[in-house]
Amino acid sequence: MPIFAYSMKGPGGDEKREIEAANIAQATATLRRQGIVPISIGQKSGFDINNIQIPGFGPSVKIKEIVVFSRQFATMIDAGLPLVQCLDILGSQQDNPEFKRVLLNVKNSVEGGSTFADALRKHPKVFDNLYVNLIAAGEVGGILDTILNRLSQFMEKSEKLKGKIKSAMTYPTAVICISFVIVTGLLLFVVPIFQGMFESFGKALPAPTQLVVNLSNFMKKAWWAIILGIGAAIFALKKIYTTKKGRYVMDKIFLKVPVMGDLIRKTAVARFTRTLGTMISSGVPILEGLDIVSKTSGNVIIEEAIVKARKSLSEGKTLAEPLIETRVFPGMVTQMIAVGESTGALDTMLTKIADFYEEEVDTAVDSLTALIEPMLMAFLGVVVGGLVIALYLPIFALAGAAGG
Repeated sequence: MPIFAYSMKGPGGDEKREIEAANIAQATATLRRQGIVPISIGQKSGFDINNIQIPGFGPSVKIKEIVVFSRQFATMIDAGLPLVQCLDILGSQQDNPEFKRVLLNVKNSVEGGSTFADALRKHPKVFDNLYVNLIAAGEVGGILDTILNRLSQFMEKSEKLKGKIKSAMTYPTAVICISFVIVTGLLLFVVPIFQGMFESFGKALPAPTQLVVNLSNFMKKAWWAIILGIGAAIFALKKIYTTKKGRYVMDKIFLKVPVMGDLIRKTAVARFTRTLGTMISSGVPILEGLDIVSKTSGNVIIEEAIVKARKSLSEGKTLAEPLIETRVFPGMVTQMIAVGESTGALDTMLTKIADFYEEEVDTAVDSLTALIEPMLMAFLGVVVGGLVIALYLPIFALAGAAGG
């Protein structure tokens, strides 16, 4: 465990001492419990292998852990336990060292006079803007336990939605990878064997066979160029997607792709309505809610439509009108939002839309899976079958000539 050096006021002036703790926040908290207010504190220099963290390989906090924390926190708040005590108990019992560190830091900030929302805001990698703003609304309204339960339900539904889409993409990705490995293996190891046999025939090869042989020779000689080319293409696409114009063009293309575009649109609608509905029902101002929702849409075209709707609303107009003009959201969605605005039950209407479109996403995922499976099988059959037929064409021709 790291050692922290600190200085404190003593009878004879400043005194320097040491304390062992997991981190600086824990060291400070331990000293405060002992009635010591350190003048300065810092980790003692020295090499400690346990403190080494490799970027990308360190512990991370999963959504499931935040959901469990939120539910437990809500139960404890509802039971009347003080906020700091709840954070201390939940932080101490965490198995994930990173989450434990964050929660104990949050507890120390709250002890130092910070609000719970402001303490969470210091850890954006764990608690996003949506989470922090809902907590802030819960603190102001005195309904923190209710907000925590809503957040748990919201995150569970969001993760369920992501899981369905990921599961739909697992099968095609696996098939494409397997087919790539099979084709590469055939070209690098099987075709050269047949090539030696073909040369003994002393005759010109059929065009399909010659094409396969040439491709095999190219792969053997320039395999490194192929790998570099694939890497460069991936890098270029990522680079293009990081630019504002490039991402706009690509997101627009994604929305127009048959079946997949429909799935992206329905997923975005479900996420938009669920998030905004949760925020409005929790007391977050609608303009602030739209600002947060636009940044979590996942698609620039949809984000732009939400930003236009926010601007319209800030000018005293309705939310539905600009959404209709953008033609990004389906007509049923904009009409239901208009009804929700006119009746004063926008949060309820948004929740109903979210429930409907989450079911629509399920149907779209099933349709996508049903469409992809036969297409992948046909692709695999054509590629692998075509290679095998091309390799046996000279043998069939030789057999036909011998029979004649």
